[in-house]
Amino acid sequence: MKLSPRDTDAYCQRPDPSKTGLLIYGADAMRVALKRQQMLAALLGPGADEEMRLTRMPGSELRKDPAQLLDAVKAVGFFPGARAVFVEEANDTAAPAILAALEEWQPGDAQIIVTAGQLKATSKLRKGFESHANAYATGIYDDPPSRGEIERILGAAQIRDVPNDSMLALTDIANDIGPGDFSRMIDKLSLYKHGDTAPLSLEDIQAVAPQSTEAALDDVLNVVAEGRTAEIGPLISRLQSQGTNAVTLCIGATRHFRTLYTVTADPGGPAQGIGRLRPPLYGKRRDRVLRQAQGWGADRVQRALTILTDTDLLLRSAGQTAPALALMERALIRLSMLGRAR
Repeated sequence: MKLSPRDTDAYCQRPDPSKTGLLIYGADAMRVALKRQQMLAALLGPGADEEMRLTRMPGSELRKDPAQLLDAVKAVGFFPGARAVFVEEANDTAAPAILAALEEWQPGDAQIIVTAGQLKATSKLRKGFESHANAYATGIYDDPPSRGEIERILGAAQIRDVPNDSMLALTDIANDIGPGDFSRMIDKLSLYKHGDTAPLSLEDIQAVAPQSTEAALDDVLNVVAEGRTAEIGPLISRLQSQGTNAVTLCIGATRHFRTLYTVTADPGGPAQGIGRLRPPLYGKRRDRVLRQAQGWGADRVQRALTILTDTDLLLRSAGQTAPALALMERALIRLSMLGRAR
């Protein structure tokens, strides 16, 4: 039987111990692994490895020794509780052994949990689970996590008092980073909030959010927009050491000043304009962009965008011989001084 994405999340929270098994497949191995971990933890409970109620085997071994899967499914455990056999990274070469085990399965046997990469609709393995009357198959896709799934992850980390603005910020972060990075971030957030009974704040999230070269890029763009000219050179050197090139910096600066223009050009003023941004901004970042927009005004932001457009054309010119980052640094200094002019 096939499980829809919505049904999959509900089933993996409360799996049915009477089912024969579950196939989880998808192109993103991390998403598949996280869903499999969730399902096995809910099915087997704590201590499954220590009590030998979980048997693991790679799918590649089943071609050489197909009988080992059925032997593990039929084995009698020493400890009470649900049992499972986990077959990792299976494909159609392992299908004969897996499908045979599905047919031989009886109530009381270990459940058969299989993970695989992307499977076509014609895959023997996928068709075998989808057509089985007592087993499930589910595809894991690269869709952003739902609010319900984020709430589940937070609940598992004992983070329960989450105001709406903090939930929106977490949703934006989850859409921007991979599922593994998001899970690690929530683990860090749980440790950060340990013993703190206050509601989850935007400052708490900012303290543990993943940092990258984008953070350094944001630093230099904020310095430019705030007219702190003397700080531009050291930050450019930092970006250069991280491998950022001039065109990337120019694109980032153009995006930042287009955001400022959207805010400044709103008929209702910057305070209304910042509320129309999509994706929205939150917390300190929102306040900072609003202050920058109020200081610049729409006319000067237009002039800044003209400078950036000219610089971008210069950087991409075939006849350009000057160092690209030096040209970009000069443009940013011009923007910084333009922002300081009154």
